[in-house]
Amino acid sequence: MLRPEDGLPGAAADWIVPDWPAPPSVRALCTTRAGGISQGPYGSLNLGDHVGDLAEHVVGNRHRLAMTAGARPVFLRQVHGIELRTLDAQSPDGLEADACASETPGIACTVMVADCLPVLVCDTDGTRVGAAHCGWRGLAGGVLERLCESFGPPAPSTRSQGPIELMAWLGPCIGPQAFEVGEEVKQAFEAHAADAAACFRPGALPGKWLADLPALARQRLRALGVTQVHGNDGGTEWCTVANPSRFFSFRRDGIASGRFAALVWRV
Repeated sequence: MLRPEDGLPGAAADWIVPDWPAPPSVRALCTTRAGGISQGPYGSLNLGDHVGDLAEHVVGNRHRLAMTAGARPVFLRQVHGIELRTLDAQSPDGLEADACASETPGIACTVMVADCLPVLVCDTDGTRVGAAHCGWRGLAGGVLERLCESFGPPAPSTRSQGPIELMAWLGPCIGPQAFEVGEEVKQAFEAHAADAAACFRPGALPGKWLADLPALARQRLRALGVTQVHGNDGGTEWCTVANPSRFFSFRRDGIASGRFAALVWRV
């Protein structure tokens, strides 16, 4: 089983093993473009079955991911909403949702991205894990709130006494130097919290703004009481648009963009 201190095999060595203090029962992983069999604009580890890639290549890539992780990734049909699914061993791929959570060992909560922000969450007891696909619509609409609230109150029979403590890891996404949005996006976040204004700076044209998606997610998580937030800090190395050899990006490449994935599971 994959551990944060483990090296990844072969072509998967470029993948990201989150650097966060997750408990020993929790594993997490974020893929990149490397390590797959897809060709052309989808090269090489495209995991999206809805972007025009050959079906057999997607199946092969997903199989490689599962074999490397030692867990079964459950792939959602993401619609930029806030629906959450609780996953178990019988959960199929293709459930419509933008967040998922599980307490079942070996079932990986998985979100696919190509500019949107993947957020992985676990409790400090290591009994439950979850993942959220955070585009601006889902993030503004409350997908992180839905995910964190799904962890619920502590159960004395399975947890230590005291409140639930969560930690989060933010994966690669479109960076604050590249994510140009309209006034309606800024207003959607400010309607929820006035301090969201600090996550926007003027764009090149009137009415356009550069949005800091990781900073917006960190604000939301802080408001939910999640103080341990790791990963993407808005630096260029995390930006999907700025790193074409490592990350897929829909904004950069258009409809022929593949998808990479972030996943978290219990062992």
